[in-house]
Amino acid sequence: MSDAIYKTVDVVGSSASSIEDAVSGAIARASKTIDHISWFEVGEIRGHVEDGKVAHYQVGLKIGFRLD
Repeated sequence: MSDAIYKTVDVVGSSASSIEDAVSGAIARASKTIDHISWFEVGEIRGHVEDGKVAHYQVGLKIGFRLD
């Protein structure tokens, strides 16, 4: 295994469906402009409640990617 250098960015994914969809959507969108994404870390989970039900999820992510 060779040495590598990584950089991180913070993003927030959102979804009306689930936490998993919020994470997946954030990774999919970030991968359009960031190459070599290697990992992610969930830092925050938030949501919005309407009429006593979860209406929306927000997930704060740290995304790590390898620099060329």
